[in-house]
Amino acid sequence: MLVGFLLLGSFVLGSCYSFTGASVPSHLKTVAIPLVDDQSGFGEPGLREDFTRLLTDQFISDNSLQVADRNTADAILSGAIVSVSDAPSVVQQGEQVSKRRVTMTVRFAFQDMKLRKKVWEKSFSQWGDYDSGGGISQRKSGLQEAIRKITEDVLLETVSGW
Repeated sequence: MLVGFLLLGSFVLGSCYSFTGASVPSHLKTVAIPLVDDQSGFGEPGLREDFTRLLTDQFISDNSLQVADRNTADAILSGAIVSVSDAPSVVQQGEQVSKRRVTMTVRFAFQDMKLRKKVWEKSFSQWGDYDSGGGISQRKSGLQEAIRKITEDVLLETVSGW
């Protein structure tokens, strides 16, 4: 009976761990991340540049794939911001909006240039809350939170979605 508990315990604990990048095929060493397209019509200046920079930073920090030029990369990760919405998320007594939520949806495709095939194409959606009284600078913090969450999701899909 003790052996059964030990085996069950080791199985449960062992399944809690994830090794980022462990499943990236060995023939893929580099990835190009072109400037993300903004099809949202949201009108946020610099949104596509900010998104691309944060996504690139995620890949540099992770180090599973080296970021490279499109002409020499083993793979290409291309995407577009499909929609961005900004709506009340917390309404207090007297119908006063205290928090707002920015929700962003993007669509990305990952192509293996060595094997000349699309590995995956997927939509991702995330959100970020901000205080409603803070104006544009607060909305920017909500956008940054949504972007951070999405870029983490895109990285995870890329390095472990095999």
